[in-house]
Amino acid sequence: MSATNRYCAHVMSLALGLMMAVAHAGLAPRAEAVKPIGVGERAPDFTADRADRTRFDFSSGHLKKPYVIIFYRGGWCPYCNAQLADMHLVEPKLRASGFEVLFLSTDRPELLYPSLKNPDISYTLLSDSHLQAAQAFHIAFHLDDEQYANELKWGVDLEKTTGTRAHALPVPSVFLVDASGIIRFVYSNPDFRVRLHASELWQAAKTLAPNPQPE
Repeated sequence: MSATNRYCAHVMSLALGLMMAVAHAGLAPRAEAVKPIGVGERAPDFTADRADRTRFDFSSGHLKKPYVIIFYRGGWCPYCNAQLADMHLVEPKLRASGFEVLFLSTDRPELLYPSLKNPDISYTLLSDSHLQAAQAFHIAFHLDDEQYANELKWGVDLEKTTGTRAHALPVPSVFLVDASGIIRFVYSNPDFRVRLHASELWQAAKTLAPNPQPE
């Protein structure tokens, strides 16, 4: 290899390393290292995609009602499907009480509903495939090569489901945001098998409800 070619290869290697560093800048190195935005802090603004690829903008300074924001890994995750099924018990009550309820997934927009075990749900599902919202809430983490290989063994190719090469996921989390844009409740567990139950979410949310519902 000529000196010029070696130099070009070196520059390309440095550029690739810089690109990877930038890509991982907002990601925790592992699930256990995430530090979610806490109670009392203002919820970050974010943009996500609906299933039809239209944009959804969340602006905490311009809310007309409180929000329940639920981050889950994707429709390919059995624990996420179980969580969404459990939320059937409380989601209608939350909406009747005056909440907007959002479910954010890493799936590409076109996979949001078809990838679920029950694709006929009426939830508001949003695609956060680039994990911009998850990073804004400080719950996104990077999967190393071994972790990514393990996902592949289970038939999960995040590059295909997200449409990116980020190799990242959110720690499954729930945030309650009041109408003034302030976070009032946070549940985030690095053990993706353990989720907040519908009854627990309702107990946390009912004190913020603009239109309280009977128990």
